[in-house]
Parts: sequence; C-alpha cells; structure tokens
Amino acid sequence: MSATGIIIGEDGRSRCHWHANLPDYMRYHDEEWGRPVTDDIRLFEKICLEGFQSGLSWLTILRKRENFRAAFSGFDFEKVALFGEEDIARCLADAGIIRHRG
Repeated sequence: MSATGIIIGEDGRSRCHWHANLPDYMRYHDEEWGRPVTDDIRLFEKICLEGFQSGLSWLTILRKRENFRAAFSGFDFEKVALFGEEDIARCLADAGIIRHRG
C-alpha cells in the first residue's frame, strides 16, 4: 500500500485500501463509490440503504442489498409510498433485511 492508501490489485487496477480484497467491496469500489447518482430510483436506494446502515458495516448492507431491493419493490419510491400495514408487516418479518421495531 502506498502512503496515500492506494493499492494495486492483482488485476492491475488502483483501489483504495478499504476494500480489503473482498469481492463485494471491490465491486462497489469499482462500479459505484465516488460516482454521482442521477437516477431517482438509485438515489432513493442509496438514501434508504444509508439509513439502514446506521451503526453497521457497509459490507453488511452490500451483502443484503438484493434482499432490500426485493422487499422495497426495487426501491421504486412511488410503489413504496403506497405500502400499507401488510407491506410493513412483511418487511418486519423479512430476515433478509435489517429491521427494528424501536
């Protein structure tokens, strides 16, 4: 690792040291991290995932992201806005996502 925290991966790509050679982190680093989001659905997803991440590692969120997408209708905010009590109960029962009744 260089003094700047940059490492060169086996594939020759320069990356920040924090990905720790974990595939989920590497994919996130290479494809998403530090890139602007202009799509409303993806922006809503990022806002929601950041909220669920509070106090947890981002790796935990990345590994559950597909479950979150399924639970929250692909983060289509127009669909999520229509969630009723049944949808909320379904999400609270979904062990594939992070949930809290606090």
